[in-house]
Amino acid sequence: MSRLKNKVAIITGGANGIGRATAIRFAQEGAHIAVWDVQEEKGQEVVKILRDMGVNSFFYKVNTADYGMVQEAVNSVLKDFGKIEILINNAGILRDASLAKMTEEQFDTVINVNLKGVFNCTKAVAPVMIENGYGRIVQASSIVALYGNFGQTNYVASKSGIVGMTKVWARELGRKGITVNAVAPGFIATEMTETIPGKIIKEMTEKIPSNRMGTVEEVANVYLFLASDEASYVNGTVISVDGGGVI
Repeated sequence: MSRLKNKVAIITGGANGIGRATAIRFAQEGAHIAVWDVQEEKGQEVVKILRDMGVNSFFYKVNTADYGMVQEAVNSVLKDFGKIEILINNAGILRDASLAKMTEEQFDTVINVNLKGVFNCTKAVAPVMIENGYGRIVQASSIVALYGNFGQTNYVASKSGIVGMTKVWARELGRKGITVNAVAPGFIATEMTETIPGKIIKEMTEKIPSNRMGTVEEVANVYLFLASDEASYVNGTVISVDGGGVI
């Protein structure tokens, strides 16, 4: 049985990494996908894969930090699909530096995309879900939101903020038939981690009880659960996908 049959899902940051894996996983379960990203070429590649799988899919070039752009994209999705039932707030960026070296621009850029971007997308989509009396909102936090990380003041602040917003929105939207949850991935193998030296990767994986990095598909599977009706009574929670990294 298809768990998301004919559901319409927006996936931000859907052009690569966890977002791409999520788009493909959702398509396997029968969802129709709106891929939002700033990377047009990679986004269109994902849409082609999804269409070849037989699902309806469109790409929208969206900078989630720009509310006007987000609202316009929501209107376009409604025009193209007629409804929105699932929002996966997955888009995120890194601009790492220690507190002493971090610039105001580095701080603001990460907060604008990772935190304000999630606010923008949810604010624009929520009225559509409220009108329909149904919705699934899932956002990407991070293991670092729960215990911090050297050199990531901006990233940790944004991902901790997402945990807080998730709990607020779960309270506000729960009575409207909408659930809001977050996923906190740990050390996941993505394009971002390909630049990390092998020695560092070895040191980090040795600290994880599962003794390996996670895969993007393993995160996508948790997004799928929270976006499905199987998770209809899961609301306001943060699920760690980290191989036991927070233990």
